Amino acid sequence: MGKSSSGRLVFNHSTHIPGLIPILERLAKRPDIQTITPGVIGRAKGHSPKMKLKVSVPIRGGFKVIARQGKTVQEVFIITSLSQQELEECLGIVLRGK
Repeated sequence: MGKSSSGRLVFNHSTHIPGLIPILERLAKRPDIQTITPGVIGRAKGHSPKMKLKVSVPIRGGFKVIARQGKTVQEVFIITSLSQQELEECLGIVLRGK
């Protein structure tokens, strides 16, 4: 079986932060991303007018990322061989829409 050149985006929740899925779809096209799984949605105290993605903590095989927009936050679990710094650079690129 051949190895896919892009990652897999898992849809396990019916709700996501508006605008998050297109960003995650662009991220999933990168060769070092294996799986992206959006997680729990919550409320934040502060307000973030623009979409932000921040690497939170390492998990087995990747990282937990926190997506924020407005007063809404959502966990995103990314399985990747990238280092934290490399993932942060990729997140910056996909947020800029490239």
